[in-house]
Amino acid sequence: MDNAAIILYFGSDTFSANFGDEVSVTGQVDQYFEQAKPEYVFVAAAKVGGIVANRDYPADFIYDNLMIQSNLIDAAYRNGVKKLVFLGSSCIYPKMAKQPITEDELLSGYLESSNDAYAIAKIAGLRMCRAYRQQYGFNAISLMPTNLYGPNDNFDLESSHVLPALIRKCHEGKDNVSVDMGGPYMHPINLWGDGSPMREFLHVDDLAEACYKCMHCLLYTSDAADEEDSVD
Repeated sequence: MDNAAIILYFGSDTFSANFGDEVSVTGQVDQYFEQAKPEYVFVAAAKVGGIVANRDYPADFIYDNLMIQSNLIDAAYRNGVKKLVFLGSSCIYPKMAKQPITEDELLSGYLESSNDAYAIAKIAGLRMCRAYRQQYGFNAISLMPTNLYGPNDNFDLESSHVLPALIRKCHEGKDNVSVDMGGPYMHPINLWGDGSPMREFLHVDDLAEACYKCMHCLLYTSDAADEEDSVD
């Protein structure tokens, strides 16, 4: 399972649990939460990939992500977690959303077809957090990061996101040079698309800082249970 990790806070201590494929198995997750009793949870676990992976394995993307987030959010609620932060994705917004994207664009149009299975799963996770707030008063919020990059990224050209794929192609192109005709000359690097799409990128350390601040600073109250959450 890609990125099947969850960050747990036990008071002042922090622990990262790597469930592997077990994160999609309800019994395994229940057992862990019952034993560990974490106080604060960041749900970063997900099956992720680039355009090729999303195109070729849509059933895996929607099923695995629905199971992962459903197990973790429900187990966190039932085991008394004080607060949960669920990480979604900016791909939950419509393909033709107004730019810059605002939160009220959610569900206002068709999704990008190349990754709509993944996006629908993430929308379900966002709505699940909201539903558990409304019905149970569970302090669960959602953050929607954009394209991430940083250390330990996935550079596989079949499953990586756009920035690590670009880095790898440029790196390999740099090593593939010609010295004829007075070179050196880099051979052409083949990139997808026509160059017109606009992308936003966020370093993983900046996301980590934002998650930490949201966990500590954004508080949920029962009076706001029926209102839109500003971090959705």
